[in-house]
Amino acid sequence: MSTEARRAPFPSFPPRPAEPPPRTVAEPPADAADTTAVTGAAGESSVETTTRLRPIVEPPRLDPRTEDPATDKSRADEAPDDEPGQPPTARPPGEPPTREARSAADPTAGYLAPPRIPPRPATPPPTRRRPVGAVDLTPRPGAGPPTVYAPPRPGFPETPSETTTRLRPVAARHPGRAAAVAACVVLGLGLIGGAVAGSVLSGEAGAADPRAGFATERGLWHSLPVDTLFPRTLQGTGAGPGGADRTWTRLGVAPDSTCRGKLDPLLLKALEPVGCVRLLRATYTDATSSNVTTVGMVFTEADPAAMTALHARFTTEKLGERTDLLPGTYPVKSTVAAGFGNQQRASWTISVLTDAPVVVYAVSGFADGRKVTEPQPAAQAMQPSGTTAAAQAGLGHEAKGIEERVERALRKNAATATEQPG
Repeated sequence: MSTEARRAPFPSFPPRPAEPPPRTVAEPPADAADTTAVTGAAGESSVETTTRLRPIVEPPRLDPRTEDPATDKSRADEAPDDEPGQPPTARPPGEPPTREARSAADPTAGYLAPPRIPPRPATPPPTRRRPVGAVDLTPRPGAGPPTVYAPPRPGFPETPSETTTRLRPVAARHPGRAAAVAACVVLGLGLIGGAVAGSVLSGEAGAADPRAGFATERGLWHSLPVDTLFPRTLQGTGAGPGGADRTWTRLGVAPDSTCRGKLDPLLLKALEPVGCVRLLRATYTDATSSNVTTVGMVFTEADPAAMTALHARFTTEKLGERTDLLPGTYPVKSTVAAGFGNQQRASWTISVLTDAPVVVYAVSGFADGRKVTEPQPAAQAMQPSGTTAAAQAGLGHEAKGIEERVERALRKNAATATEQPG
């Protein structure tokens, strides 16, 4: 017996109890029986045929290091276990048995049920804020999975992606409708053809011939009244400089005559290709009686082709801007235009019509009889930057304004005469 005081051994984890043999359950017999060697108590071995066994999964074991604190406290109060390999010592009555004793009595005594973890309360998912301008593709709560289009497989009809309203069946086209449509077409063509034939027989088609129209318009100089050819008053809305309004009053009308002796020789020569049937003239004055203008109409013998050629020549060669081709004037006695002669001509314009056998011209000057040494065409005298006497007095606007209104009246009367054949 040692003289040293016996110290309590350092507490250590008790050894793990021996695992009980796994319980097996017999499975259906296999193709061939397994041969297992069995050793008896006397050490004799024998060979016997057994059935293949399937191990049963045991419940999980609890790690001794994670035991309940209450068990650790009770173990601390216990006396130290016996040394391994020593016989168990006798314990007084009422003292709890050791771990080995408990394990021997109950093999499952060292296993504890896992602690019960209470379920977490349901929390709503966090709300994700998307940046400004971004598109939120997160599906709404409770929405099903997104629909993904899959192309139809070969051999299977394609399923419509949406439900449509049942369509009404279209009745087959009745053959009688086609016949009715064909009859209407034939009837319409017959009516059109009859109208064309009637217009030809009545002479309306002949009126569409330009040469026939020229023949009618060529005789307007004696078929229309003087007040129709030369109105007593002409309204020139916006015809003055800067868009000012003008009003012209007729002073007198010259008797109709030939062109010889009434036009300058060079202008008469320029008009020879179209000839001259008759010349009509009239003189107007403005509201202030400071300007006078003579307007004339030359009725020619030409056809549409000749008038077109003459118009092209005047435009290409600029004959209407030559001072040696100035039209003549018509002075009216006992009026402000009594002294309006060739030396008072300040601005002029000439217009060759292509839709009527007529040449219209106009020439303007001062009513006080002053002489003009540098006459200017109306197109140039109407420029805002003009500095000549004709431009400053607006004589270019006077000649152009009166010529345009007499020409419009002539075109209107020519159209009316053409529509009513004699």
